[in-house]
Amino acid sequence: MTRSTAGERIMVALDLEAREALDVARSLVGIVRWAKVGMTLFYREGPDIVRRLADLGFEVFVDLKIHDIPHQVELAAAGLARLGAGMMTVHAAGGSAMVDAAVSGVRRGASESGVSPPAVVAVTVLTSIDDSSLAAIGVERPVTEQVPLLARVARAGGADGVVCSPHEAARMRGLFGEAGYVVCPGIRPAGSEADDQARVATPHAALLAGASHLVIGRPITAAASPASAAMRIIDEIEGAKTWQES
Repeated sequence: MTRSTAGERIMVALDLEAREALDVARSLVGIVRWAKVGMTLFYREGPDIVRRLADLGFEVFVDLKIHDIPHQVELAAAGLARLGAGMMTVHAAGGSAMVDAAVSGVRRGASESGVSPPAVVAVTVLTSIDDSSLAAIGVERPVTEQVPLLARVARAGGADGVVCSPHEAARMRGLFGEAGYVVCPGIRPAGSEADDQARVATPHAALLAGASHLVIGRPITAAASPASAAMRIIDEIEGAKTWQES
């Protein structure tokens, strides 16, 4: 894997205030391809933050984990497509009809705006969740069974891929094939401190398992030099084998 290829696989989670998020993003131009806008940034700053990041040259991953009735999801997805998002998330737990509505929405919104539709990826089980957490909300299946079940729901609805922990990446790659998106949060470079995510892995391990994209936040955004931190991660995975090469 070349350095440029490694940078295209990293999605930097900008869970910051707008000014700081844009400062970090500017420092990463030309180093990583994707900027992730989650609830923290989107709800604080509004849709314009997506346009501003796109204007800097980033593909923007809008991670709002939409979960509602299909009609509302279709309208929301159309709106995100009009903003120029490159990828968006829905919860697979909303069902295949809801996922299908999101896919229809991004296509309609993109067509109306003359842009390419964003990819729709479905969240399976959050990386903060383990088997005991599932049991506490009445889901008796373990994570290893719940993730594939939800992934099949997402695939039936036409999703382009899934969001899952690196621990489930290999099975997701098998379900979605070579072209599918397997987006993995819970990525922690070697030597990182533990935090609130339960199912984590190093960048190298996630790529080897089947990840297409790695969501990395605090190890980059909280560093004294986000650009240097990103470059260290790129160096860590440069030359590493991926699922395609194993």
